[in-house]
Amino acid sequence: MRKAGTQEIARLLREYAQRSALRGGNPYRAKAYSRAADSLAALAVPIEHLIEENRLTEVPGVGEAIADIVTKLHRTGTHPSLEKLRQDIPAGVLELLSVPGLRPEKVLRLYKDLGITSLAGLEQAAKEDRIKKAKGLGAAWQTKILQNLAIAKSGQGRLHLHRAAALLEHAQESLRKSRPGLKRLTIAGDFRRGCELVGDLAIVAEIPSSGIEPEVVDTTGLQVRLADRKHFGAALLYATGSSAHLEQLRLLAEKKGMRLEEDGLHKRRSVVAGTEQDIYRALGLPFIEPELREGRGEIERGLKGELPKLVTDQDLRGILHCHTDASDGTETLETMAKATLKRGLEYFGVADHSKSAHYAGGLSLEKIKEQHREADRLNRKFGKDFRILKGIESDILADGSLDYPDEVLDSFDFSVASIHGRFKLDRKAQTERLLRAIGNPYTTIIGHMTGRQLQRRPGYEIDVEKVLRACSNHDVAVEINAHPWRLDLDWRWHQAALEFGCMMSINPDAHSIRELDHTHWGVEMARKGGVPADRVLNAMTLAEITRHLKRKRRTLSRTA
Repeated sequence: MRKAGTQEIARLLREYAQRSALRGGNPYRAKAYSRAADSLAALAVPIEHLIEENRLTEVPGVGEAIADIVTKLHRTGTHPSLEKLRQDIPAGVLELLSVPGLRPEKVLRLYKDLGITSLAGLEQAAKEDRIKKAKGLGAAWQTKILQNLAIAKSGQGRLHLHRAAALLEHAQESLRKSRPGLKRLTIAGDFRRGCELVGDLAIVAEIPSSGIEPEVVDTTGLQVRLADRKHFGAALLYATGSSAHLEQLRLLAEKKGMRLEEDGLHKRRSVVAGTEQDIYRALGLPFIEPELREGRGEIERGLKGELPKLVTDQDLRGILHCHTDASDGTETLETMAKATLKRGLEYFGVADHSKSAHYAGGLSLEKIKEQHREADRLNRKFGKDFRILKGIESDILADGSLDYPDEVLDSFDFSVASIHGRFKLDRKAQTERLLRAIGNPYTTIIGHMTGRQLQRRPGYEIDVEKVLRACSNHDVAVEINAHPWRLDLDWRWHQAALEFGCMMSINPDAHSIRELDHTHWGVEMARKGGVPADRVLNAMTLAEITRHLKRKRRTLSRTA
């Protein structure tokens, strides 16, 4: 009997997850199968080796139960439970689960009521005005489905940064164990360029022997490039991309009488540059950071000596926009503050939800007073080297006002103003809504400006340029929300924000201790957008940000 390979098993396990979700029952079980399928798709070693050595549970998301399923899938190409599930639903119906917002119960309704068995059928039914006839859906869902079909197509096969990171780290570790002679295992591809969604998982490794042509091992889910020391830099450059950046480098090389190829930068018959740094230097360029390599003018700026010194994780001195169990977080103020201090930072900006966010336990006036008393107590305990900054994430109401009166807003050190509802206002109304919030003298930061959630929903319609100009005029920082589902404001707007004179604020939007580390993804977005440290609000020291917030408060008192 033919044994199933890694990619086939990953596909079967993903099918198992989808059919389990449609069957109902424990939703976490289906998610567990799906996560395990992603991990298997990015496996760096043959799965039969892991099975023979009883090491399947080393794969992220694979416990004993799933390991047993994987083993059966490998040996037989199927599983009794999967075959039983296949009797209930046609294969095409599973496609519908890729559409954001289409939960299993709605997919079943579309299949049973309307006979829809594919994405093409779903799109046709929406365009023919038939979806609203299905029980529990209606006209609003019909419009949303058309919108979300486009999201499903654009994000197909791509992973959020934090998920890609876990898979790539495991792939590195697997390669180290299976091929101990490999050196310099470096992550490349979309991930190294800091793309908000990762489509190509790639690793470049140095092999000990020399004189061997670079080799590409492609397992469909993961590409591994092997090169000796002489060719490692060029292999890494090509595996990182982007194609537009590489094409522009090749054209520059031609102008200088050289030839850039996957095995190095050549002049006549010899390789004149081996490392990435050497290649850029030989072309008359400074080293171009991977995040900037998108063919968006970085080479021209490099030739003119105008590339920015990008912000790093180490530049951040504190974090703002974090939640506690006072609203919808999981930890106390003290626990979150101590975890922040443990990370070597100087301040923790708490910004729990405001009273309009009933769904998130928004803070009443009494809860605000209670939190401020606790912050004062803890600040006395922490001393002068660390401080809790008292903030709030205040909802921007439909008319653009914040949902506390001025006397309450005046009690905070800072305010993050965010939209959490009424996403469907037209572009003009939504823009005016944001402009009024920015004009509120108590607004310090505009949170997740466009409201997008990657692979879930697009941002609401606004005039981004007009909003950025207003932020600059009113000394309101633009948030780079570091939650990997948001990463908003989109990095493609960062240069415009900088040119208008805006400050940025890289915020984790953390609801737990673990999510404090989301800040790293915000730094990646800022780097991709070309943001230097001196334009980041929370790269200020405690003394600097305290002065900044006091200066804004003095401005408030003069205009009161």
